[in-house]
Amino acid sequence: MNLRKTVTTIAAALAVLSAAAVAPIKTSVPKRPAGASDLVGFALPPIDTVRVGFIGLGMRGPDAVERFAHIPGTRIVALCDIEKERAEKCQSRLDNAGRQRAAVYGGTTNSWKELCDRPDINLVYIATDWLNHAPMAKYAMEKGKHVAIEVPAAMTLDEIWDLINTAERTKRHCMMLENCVYDFFEMNTLNMAQKGLFGDIMHVEGAYIHNLNEFWPYYWNNWRMDYNRKNRGDVYPTHGMGPACQLLDIHRGDRMETLVSMDTKAVNGPAYIEQTTGKKPATFANGDHTMTMIRTANGKTIMIQHDVVTPRPYSRMYQLTGTKGFAEKYPTPAYAFEPDQIAADSIPDHENLSAHGCISESQRQALTERYRHPIIKEVGEIAKKVGGHGGMDYIMDYRLVYCLRNGLPLDMDVYDMAEWCSLIPLSKISIENGSAPVEVPDFTRGAWKKLSGYRHAYK
Repeated sequence: MNLRKTVTTIAAALAVLSAAAVAPIKTSVPKRPAGASDLVGFALPPIDTVRVGFIGLGMRGPDAVERFAHIPGTRIVALCDIEKERAEKCQSRLDNAGRQRAAVYGGTTNSWKELCDRPDINLVYIATDWLNHAPMAKYAMEKGKHVAIEVPAAMTLDEIWDLINTAERTKRHCMMLENCVYDFFEMNTLNMAQKGLFGDIMHVEGAYIHNLNEFWPYYWNNWRMDYNRKNRGDVYPTHGMGPACQLLDIHRGDRMETLVSMDTKAVNGPAYIEQTTGKKPATFANGDHTMTMIRTANGKTIMIQHDVVTPRPYSRMYQLTGTKGFAEKYPTPAYAFEPDQIAADSIPDHENLSAHGCISESQRQALTERYRHPIIKEVGEIAKKVGGHGGMDYIMDYRLVYCLRNGLPLDMDVYDMAEWCSLIPLSKISIENGSAPVEVPDFTRGAWKKLSGYRHAYK
């Protein structure tokens, strides 16, 4: 009798311990501020002329000024950089485009606030270092401005919730400038997915794999390498996350629930610092390679990778696996389908399809032509001419202006920003706790089922 009680007690204790071992680490979801409401599907009345001010004119900002100078319905009102001469230099881009010159700010760490304070600006475009993104965006929204923020828009959970709360309270658009969702292959494949060619999409993969050795010196005050030295986890996840989440309709009928992350040891990161400075860093937090796996409420999975220090060739992965088909962009664009999935009028020689390989190059080209995304049809050629990573940057800016001018929901809302950036703090939590599962907060606070499926808005 005593032995039976002892065994029962031990079994109960082990069950509790086992449950505790697999239960995800929870992160708090703050209560929505009084008077605020969710912004799922949020739109405002049309803006006739989008009057924009740019903050940060180092690596990314000047090209953004160039692109906006080619977008109808815009006026570039102000330019700002902590090094004022950079802002002055951008005036030539306006001159070359036949645009009116802009007001210039800079020279101090708070010059950007003067730009945000201007009453004649309705959009603030932020392209500074990561640590300044969220504070600047919050201040701009408080001043009644919509904000467009370079990636990542926020680095911590506190910053993410701060931007959500501010956007919901001020009723301002808060969009992260994730350009990779406008890559031609990604957009055409998304169109195919929305037309059902891949069946039910079960698994997607994305990454930012890019050896940055030749770029490190160009980051002002070494801010990017410094961030990797001090922080562990996937610190730059959004290029992979954006296309993946659009394919899975995240917060439009599904949501991320749990993630697990792990990393390698740090080798090439500290070696680069020693090579360029002659001093071996005492500590270096981020591993050379980071992997994160995510499970959604609807039983789908996502895998995201980050690697900016090894010789591995550039890749954003971009893979999807559906019940009827498969797609990948790297190392070469490819599609594969069940033999009976492609209709005769979709691609030539459809009878020759095999479930054991990808369709031929001629079949892929025919399929791409048939399912070319409407936005690519509309502005793809001018996007290539204006440029920006092959044109996707121009499409990103064009669509932002298009939606504002037509009073439509933006292609990427504040919850997209939150979900895609959340891997930065959540992967860190997982890795620093022995790759433990971590609960992904519901950044919509219950509104993720309001819409059914991701779609671009059109007038």
